[in-house]
Amino acid sequence: MEDNRILIANLPTPIERLNNLSDKYAMGIYLKRDDFTGSEVSGNKVRKLEFSIGHALEKGCDTIITAGAIQSNHCRATAALCAKLGLNCELIIKGERPDDFEGNIFLSKMLGANIHYIASDGPVDEKMEKVKKEIELKDKKGYIIPIGASNAVGSLGYAENMKEIIKQEKELGLEFDAIVVTVGSGGTYAGLWYANRKLEKEKDIVGFSVSDSTEEFTLDVKDILIDMYKRDGIKEKIDENRIIIKDEYIGDGYALSREEEIRFICDIAKSEGLVFDPVYTGKAFRGMISEIENGNFNEYKNILFIHTGGLLGWTSEQRNMAMKFK
Repeated sequence: MEDNRILIANLPTPIERLNNLSDKYAMGIYLKRDDFTGSEVSGNKVRKLEFSIGHALEKGCDTIITAGAIQSNHCRATAALCAKLGLNCELIIKGERPDDFEGNIFLSKMLGANIHYIASDGPVDEKMEKVKKEIELKDKKGYIIPIGASNAVGSLGYAENMKEIIKQEKELGLEFDAIVVTVGSGGTYAGLWYANRKLEKEKDIVGFSVSDSTEEFTLDVKDILIDMYKRDGIKEKIDENRIIIKDEYIGDGYALSREEEIRFICDIAKSEGLVFDPVYTGKAFRGMISEIENGNFNEYKNILFIHTGGLLGWTSEQRNMAMKFK
């Protein structure tokens, strides 16, 4: 696949061993610090946007249209990159306009994005197409990026990350049996899975859903993979049994937090000097540790968890909950 790519992220991101947890569970637990990719554009989103916005610029577009929830890291990162590159940014936000702007929605507005609110279950794709037509009446050229930049173009960012990980394995003198990642829209997972297969590696790519069921995300990932192979000119048979996405740790739902989830994040912060967010990485990391404790990951000697960022999404309610466990 040949694609124009803009180079924005601070790469490669480091890999570090979590010593206390590794000693506790008698296995190698490592962290890929993709929360170090930048500040305003931190996390996994910028890797995908390097390809998505690069494709938009290749097509001569001047306006980026995308969507997400109110605390969407993807929307905030898109707004930041648009500001950096002199592009217009139109965000379709699922949910009611908040009374108090905080976290990612505050930053998206600060970064100059034009925000359109729709119902949480509203027709996102239709709204993005409508906005595209509206801006074209003003002689602008729009480019639509799906939620999370999770399509064949955006997922290339994590196919490239897999190459980065393999190079770092050689430098570190070890191999990861499993790579663990949060699944919020499927593109990060799909990119890792695609490169793992293409490079003929036998690693398990394990995803932890923060919203939809295993069945739904398996279909979403499969669709992205089919499109990625099509761009290669290949019709590949995809083994769904190798798509490992767990949905037991969603809790009360997307961006909703239980006390035990916040307590876990606080405990990790105190034991490793490491802070996760309550929407994505906190739930996924808790899921991984639970699977280790339940003996379901005994086959793995070394696990790499990808820290996809998200700290900017903590809400005041979640912060207040965390203060109970200080």
